[in-house]
Amino acid sequence: MAIGWKDPTPAKAEPARFDAPPPSPINEAPQPASAPTPIRAVETPARESVIAADLAIEGKIEGAGHVRIAGKFKGDVKVQGNLTIEQGAKVAGGVAASKVTLAGELDGNIESAQQVELLQSGVINGDLKAGSLTVAAGSRIRGHVECGWSDKDGKSASKTESGSAA
Repeated sequence: MAIGWKDPTPAKAEPARFDAPPPSPINEAPQPASAPTPIRAVETPARESVIAADLAIEGKIEGAGHVRIAGKFKGDVKVQGNLTIEQGAKVAGGVAASKVTLAGELDGNIESAQQVELLQSGVINGDLKAGSLTVAAGSRIRGHVECGWSDKDGKSASKTESGSAA
């Protein structure tokens, strides 16, 4: 007596076949491969971080975006973007940014900035070094100010001061 077993697994389907494209005629010139479309860098606008008016923070800020301070901050701020200190805000520490707009109070030095705008309610207690400075009537500065000097000109305030003293 022979016992026949039935396989419970279904038969596997045969894989689809891939036929190669027919060869091109010998006399036909080869087609150049199309150049890939260049990928454009998507420029995302710099984002702005905000310290709200009801916050008091101590620490260090570094980055590439813009920073807006409306509260109180104690520490250094070094950004490659813009720094805005709102009216009523207080910052205690050194500042380095592309553009500094000051309507509040800064107790520290602006170490480097391309442009500084001191608004009517703005107060700086410290030294300032910038490419350009705009000062509104009513604003106050207590400290040493150097503006308009750049390293690429080969000039510095110390060279000018020592040269004039000679």
